Formats: sequence, C-alpha cells, structure tokens
Amino acid sequence: MGGHDQDDRPAGWGWPVNPPLNGTGSRLPSMIWPALFLFYLAQPVLDAVNNPHPTGYRVAVVTVTVVYAVTYLVTIGVGMRHPSRVFRGVAVAWLFAMPVVLAVLGGPDLLVYWTYAIAAALILLPRNVGVLLGLTGAVTLLVASAIEMGSPHWDNAMLLVVMTMAMFGFTALHGTVAELRAAQDRVADLAVAEERARLSRDLHDVLGHSLTTITVKAGLARRVLESGADPGRAAAEISDVELLSRQALTEVRATVSGYRTASLPAELAGARAALRAAEIEADLPHAVDDVPVPLQEPFAYVLREGVTNVIRHSGASRCQVRLGQTWIEILDDGLGSKARNGAPGHGLTGLAERLAPLGGTLDAGAVEDGGFRLRATVSAGRESA
Repeated sequence: MGGHDQDDRPAGWGWPVNPPLNGTGSRLPSMIWPALFLFYLAQPVLDAVNNPHPTGYRVAVVTVTVVYAVTYLVTIGVGMRHPSRVFRGVAVAWLFAMPVVLAVLGGPDLLVYWTYAIAAALILLPRNVGVLLGLTGAVTLLVASAIEMGSPHWDNAMLLVVMTMAMFGFTALHGTVAELRAAQDRVADLAVAEERARLSRDLHDVLGHSLTTITVKAGLARRVLESGADPGRAAAEISDVELLSRQALTEVRATVSGYRTASLPAELAGARAALRAAEIEADLPHAVDDVPVPLQEPFAYVLREGVTNVIRHSGASRCQVRLGQTWIEILDDGLGSKARNGAPGHGLTGLAERLAPLGGTLDAGAVEDGGFRLRATVSAGRESA
C-alpha cells in the first residue's frame, strides 16, 4: 500500500503517490467530486452574458471559463494517475494561469477562482508547495485589488486562505489514513510470518523428537527380532512405536490448531524412554518443582531438542540433564561435538526464538573434557515476565 509521500523527504515535501480521490478502475469516480464544485464557475459566465459587455468580452470569458473547467477535470482525473512530476507541475501551472486571464478581462476579483488551482496543487504536488501557492495567491489577490480598486478585497483573499487550509487538512488526513493502512498491512504480514515461524518451529520440535524416538525403537525392535533372543521385548518396542506414532499425530494436529503446550514432566518421561531405547544411560532429575511454572514450557522444548540431538548426533553413552530455577542444561559424553559446533540448526534457532521474549540465552558447544553441552538460561526476575 502506498502512502501519501513517495520519497524520503520530510513530511509535506514528498510527492504524493496515492493522491486523495484516486479511485480504482475507471477515472470517472475520481472526477465526480471535483466536478460538483464547478458550478461556481457559472458566475463569471452569467455576469458576462447578463450584463452589457462587448461580444468579444463575452466570448473570451466563456471560452476561458470552459477551458478552465475542462482543464481542471482533466488535470485531476489524469494527474492522480500520471507518474510524471513534470506533467503535474505543468498542469497545475496552467490552472493558475487561467484565472489570471479572467482577471485581465474582468478585474482582480476573478483571481478568487484560483481555488480550483489550489485544490489541484494540494492534491498533485507536495502539500507544502500547495500551501505556499495558496498563500501566495491570497497575497497576490490583495495586492492586485488594492492597486486596481484602491482597497484590498479581504473577503476573496480569506476565501483562498480557507480553501488552502481545508485542502491541506484533507490531504494530510488522507496521508495519515494511507500510512495507517500500510502499517496495518505490515502488521498483518508480520503476524502471518510469526505464525508461520511458530508453526514450523513447533512441527520441528514435535516431529524431530518423535521421529527420532520412533526410529531408535524401530531399529531396536529389528535387532531384537533378528537375534531372536527376546521376541517379547521386540513386540513391546513395536507397541511403543505405534503409541509414539499416534501421539505424534495428535501433537501435530494440536500444533496446527495452536493449542499445543509442552509439559516439562512429560518431556522428562519421554526423554528417559527415548534414551533407554537408544541405549544411552540417562541421568535425569525426578522432579521439576524448583522450576517456575512460566519457565517449564520453554525448558520442556529445550529438553526435547537437546535429547533429540544427543540421540541423533552425539554417539554418546551417557546423557545428563540438570535443572535450576532459571536454567536447564543437557550434557553428553559423545564424540560428535565437532560436527555440532558449526552454524546452529533449525532446532537451536527455534529455541533461541522461544527464549528471547523471556530475556533468555542459549549456549551450545563442546566441553573441554569431551562431550557437548546445551544450556538455556533466563535472567533472574524474568521468569514471571
């Protein structure tokens, strides 16, 4: 959506790109309102016809008035859609010239018909330029009437001033409305982008963990079946795969609907089962009572992503999870830390985005004695924000 000003010049000096009355489709709708006010131009025509004037004067006044009216409508109708600043400037200059011709024929009072030129200037030119032209026209009328008739005609000059201020207010209001509409469109676009980011982040968290666990359990069941050692365990693992698949489907539906929330106790239980299936020793806390309620959901996502990465990438034999009031840490003894020290993946990026509103930070990297650490920390006092 375009605003009233096209460039980065100060307010009031930019050229309008979406002038008032600029309708869509046919030019007729944008010319109706300007045409309604043309009946004021009947006054000089009636004066020339009804009062005793030479024929040449009458023809000249009628011709100039008709040309002025037609030019005004064409300028408004075409100028609002014409991208050329030169066209707009020349058209407005022509409109200012027509009342000068009328004033030469019938006296300086006819300069009051600059009202149409001022309206066009404030619609098609930078607003401040239109104001300067309007005020200059009012001063010119005062000076010309004082010289020609001995006293300035304040009434007509004030009419030009009032017209200038009214059109300035109208175009300024239009510019504000256009900017508000553009801002609303930007807000709507940002809301759509944020919802897409949320959805992709949640789907990554749900499917990444669930599919990793399903893959591990399916592989374990296959190995057990191939060995023929414990068919009952293989059946149990396959049953877990089925259950996890159903849970993942339910979570995906809830995520798409926007109702899904992560539970830290549930994620701890899921992490324990997933690590056991991957034959990784799990050292996990048994309670989450020390973690403030507002932090349990974001920490649940950190736990899910961290354990998923341990199972997928670390090659670890042990995984330790520690919890504090404002932090959570996942530590493993794997050998895959080098491959995980590059640019953060989608999962870690999503975690950082989740923690940002809480003022939280995410640190991930190798530890000195081997292994990999993922730590999320929220500043004290922000957990209730």
